[in-house]
Amino acid sequence: MLRIATFNLESLDDRPRGGVDFAARIAALRPALDAIDADVLCLQEVNARREQPKAERTFGALDRVLIGTRYAGFHRAHTTHRDGTPLDRHNLVTLSRFPIRSWRSIHHDAVQRMTYRRAGSAGLRIEWDRPILQTEHAVGAQVLHVLNLHLRAPLASSVPGGKSSASRWLRSAAWAEGFFVSAVKRSGQALEARLAADAIFDRDPGALVVVAGDLNADSFEMPMRLLQAPAEEAGNPALAGRALTAVEQSVPADKRFTAIHAGRRMLVDHILVSARLAELCRDVRILNAGVRDDMVDGRYVAQPAGSFHGAIVAVFALDTPDGAS
Repeated sequence: MLRIATFNLESLDDRPRGGVDFAARIAALRPALDAIDADVLCLQEVNARREQPKAERTFGALDRVLIGTRYAGFHRAHTTHRDGTPLDRHNLVTLSRFPIRSWRSIHHDAVQRMTYRRAGSAGLRIEWDRPILQTEHAVGAQVLHVLNLHLRAPLASSVPGGKSSASRWLRSAAWAEGFFVSAVKRSGQALEARLAADAIFDRDPGALVVVAGDLNADSFEMPMRLLQAPAEEAGNPALAGRALTAVEQSVPADKRFTAIHAGRRMLVDHILVSARLAELCRDVRILNAGVRDDMVDGRYVAQPAGSFHGAIVAVFALDTPDGAS
């Protein structure tokens, strides 16, 4: 059996943040990771830091969390700047029991940066907040393709002259423009991931493909439709082999959520898979028992020791070699 999971670690960093002691974060996150028990684990929001000025950023916080877990000796890949170094905040990291044959960060490889311009105003450059992480895993004689992504949150992007402070907008029109820009970012990067998946299918129509991560979008929002590309919407049954299936839809409706916002249960994290993997899917669980609401009485609450997100774990009837690590 092959176990694939996704989990947003909520700005993992061993620097002081929100009054949460890092030891408390370790105590909360290690049991959560043990419960996930994955062979391939897609993580979001992993910060990297320099131990000394001008030194290369490292994942010291992640290393400390993983001590004593099954993931400590896993193969690892992470997103990078174009110079090959990790980002300061919100890196994507994929951990794998199997050798990672290749990996790359996808920035604007297929979808170019664009400009939003309102009549009479200067143009606003639109680009992705962070790259996508693409990895290839050698699962015995088979190749598993994984796209780990974290799309833009549904919070308004800054626009020139739109704010008086980090959290206070001056005009509703400016907020609306910023919210529109964020929606373009989220859908545009979903298209970028969809095109990356199609490039894999161009080389191998029967490829084992996984797209997993925090999409900041519910099941029927535009980013999910772009990624799934259902053949019936394209009006061409011949494209069915390229569609991606959201396996978490098999979870009972009352348990089908990964986050809670202002009392509303939301499914913003997802695992989408190619046709062959969808046929092999045997079980899907959402580990959301301890998920807390991130907003109470109209205010965002403090950072929890663990995460505001529940992990998704999917199990597939695919032969895996023992001792792959």
